[in-house]
Amino acid sequence: MPAPCVASPKCPRYIPAPPTEEKLDFADLAIIDLAKAQTPKGRAEIYPQVRDALRTNGFMYVVNHGYTQAQRDRFFDIADVPFSVVPPEEMKTYRATIEKVGEYQGFKPRRYWHVDTENKVLDQIEQYGINRNVYLRPHPQALRPFLPELDAFARHNHINILHPILRLLALSLELPEDTLVKKHTFDANGVTAMRYPRSEEEERLANNVWFKGHTDYGSVTILWSQPVSGLQILSKDGKWKWVQHMDNALVINTGDTMEFLSGGFYKPTIHRVVQPPKDQRSYSRLGVFYFSLPNDDVRLLPCTDSPVLQRIGIERKCADEDAPLAGNWMKERSVAYGRKELKKGKEEGVEEELINGIVVKHYN
Repeated sequence: MPAPCVASPKCPRYIPAPPTEEKLDFADLAIIDLAKAQTPKGRAEIYPQVRDALRTNGFMYVVNHGYTQAQRDRFFDIADVPFSVVPPEEMKTYRATIEKVGEYQGFKPRRYWHVDTENKVLDQIEQYGINRNVYLRPHPQALRPFLPELDAFARHNHINILHPILRLLALSLELPEDTLVKKHTFDANGVTAMRYPRSEEEERLANNVWFKGHTDYGSVTILWSQPVSGLQILSKDGKWKWVQHMDNALVINTGDTMEFLSGGFYKPTIHRVVQPPKDQRSYSRLGVFYFSLPNDDVRLLPCTDSPVLQRIGIERKCADEDAPLAGNWMKERSVAYGRKELKKGKEEGVEEELINGIVVKHYN
């Protein structure tokens, strides 16, 4: 993606919030220098760091990912366009077909997901999702001038960020470097922008939770760090810890699909979004994500050739003959999320649903 210049299409500036000055209990996350992943020697040096980070906290920061601060800021300007420029009536024209076919491409309106079933609180998250092939579907008029930049951004996330991370994960399993890369070609869902507004009454009823505790259903989630605090991870001691903003850094975590493929070696970390601290509540929280999923026809089976898994054992979420295809898993999780009636689980504060015979947990 080119840096902002006179030739770039004009775009309203998105003004970010200043970082919070409140003393929050921040998670201690590892910082990975992705520039080192460009050489075999560098990959050998950092894959143990990635392995340890994702097997302890489940989240990590990535720096030196190939974008300057100016390029990152430009994309946040573009990411705000669907919410600040596109008229409400046009949003309806490009509404995502989540409930019918499980696709988040287009607008997800507010008040779609159940945040608190007992108090009948619905979410207030606005979301616009784009296929990695940004030209595959039509977009609102206001976004069309930025499609070349959106295309470059999607490809950068996929090729220059996701693929190096997948190579590092493969190395950690003592597999050929391209094992996971081959399962993640340039298809399926990709870039997503979200904005989180909320009323005070809904905050009270939902106990200040905007997005209940969950695990992502994809392979690797790439979140472009932004300053409004709200993201929390559930630490191994059972406490919710905040994820701190880091300028021009990425926040990386793995999801359910990676748990399938890694035979339980990489378990997804439970995380949620809550009301920001008081000094940031007057600001809109804008998030930019790149969600990665394997190719639709990939059967979600453990990589049994891994010498690591052969040594420590394989954990399966289901019998191999029942393992879902990645495309089906994505659609079933998408259709059910926030819409399906949940049952109380055995653990305190845990609700459960059954997806394709596999128990999926949600945490309050």
